[in-house]
Amino acid sequence: MPRLRKPRYVIAVRDLARSAAYYRDVLGFDTRDLAPGWHFYRRDECLIMAGECPDADRAAEIGDHSYFAYIVVDGIDELFAEISAKGAELLKPLTDEPWKMREFGVRTIDGHRIMFGSPIE
Repeated sequence: MPRLRKPRYVIAVRDLARSAAYYRDVLGFDTRDLAPGWHFYRRDECLIMAGECPDADRAAEIGDHSYFAYIVVDGIDELFAEISAKGAELLKPLTDEPWKMREFGVRTIDGHRIMFGSPIE
């Protein structure tokens, strides 16, 4: 049976160096310059590929379409404390949801929105 594994995300950012610094310093990703105009941001099994598009609309300008990832994590409380302490813009506080997920949301420096969640057992 087919199985989806290790999702990868591709995003457009206006300023690659500024974006890479945010993902490294605030969200705790390792960043790597891949090729001219591209960086990879990796944390554990999560990989985000960022392409520099200086003339693209800012993600914040596209409203609900700026959501690009829902990342399931172990240790949601620790991750929330870590990211909050580093000044992430929180869109949603750590919340237990009726759909049995404990989750929170952030907006990146580029305006992209990411949700982090962990199953409630």
